[in-house]
Amino acid sequence: MDSTPPPPEPAPVVGISCCRKVPEAFPFHSVGEKYVTAVTDAAGALPLLIPALGDRLDVDHLLAQLDGVVLTGSPSNIEPHHYDGGPEPEDNRTDPARDATTLPLVRRAVALGVPLLGLCRGAQELNVAFGGTIHQELHRVDGRLDHRSDKSTSPDARYEPRHHVRLTPGGVLSRLLGRATVETNSLHGQGIDRVADALVVEAVAEDGTVEAVRVAAARRFALAVQWHPEFRPLTNRSSTLLFRAFAEAARERARERRAPHVA
Repeated sequence: MDSTPPPPEPAPVVGISCCRKVPEAFPFHSVGEKYVTAVTDAAGALPLLIPALGDRLDVDHLLAQLDGVVLTGSPSNIEPHHYDGGPEPEDNRTDPARDATTLPLVRRAVALGVPLLGLCRGAQELNVAFGGTIHQELHRVDGRLDHRSDKSTSPDARYEPRHHVRLTPGGVLSRLLGRATVETNSLHGQGIDRVADALVVEAVAEDGTVEAVRVAAARRFALAVQWHPEFRPLTNRSSTLLFRAFAEAARERARERRAPHVA
């Protein structure tokens, strides 16, 4: 009898959304390293960067190679014409190429059962992709806190916990984290306004700001948070648990994708 242990299961492949930036004469497709290392270290997955190429990408072909997708945060905001948002603030930073890539990608990933984890801008993309709207200047909305980070402080200080978030009782996120509230960082100027009909609210900040949503009818993990759990995810238990849950869904998708198909 062969007692050789089976080979280790290959790591799932997780796509990470990039931004398109033009720092000088030529454009770059880039993503913060913290997102990449969170995928490798906290999710145990193989990262694959998704360039912001819009309709030059065959989304279905891309997703056929992936076991999960992470939608990253960004200094840029979704262009308001995607959600009938009206005039945009004067200093609004946008990334049309990213919008053209991620919004169709979100819809197809959910339709094809590819696990999806949205972070900060990624939560707003999930909402807009399914027909929701965005507060373009959240700090100007009556009763809301200023959720923006203090750019005069050190990078580490900007990611310190800022406020408590109440998790929806009995919700998916509450069950995953095993608690009713979490303390989160806060580095966003925009936020979800009207929640898309296809989404369910999973967490709300003290001032009523929607902090987490999921796709109600998704076959697999399709959840997004407004904060940044990718910052040192292995030192924060809630962040670790969130990435583990996403990773388990990605591994399930990987096993299904690599299983031999019998005619």
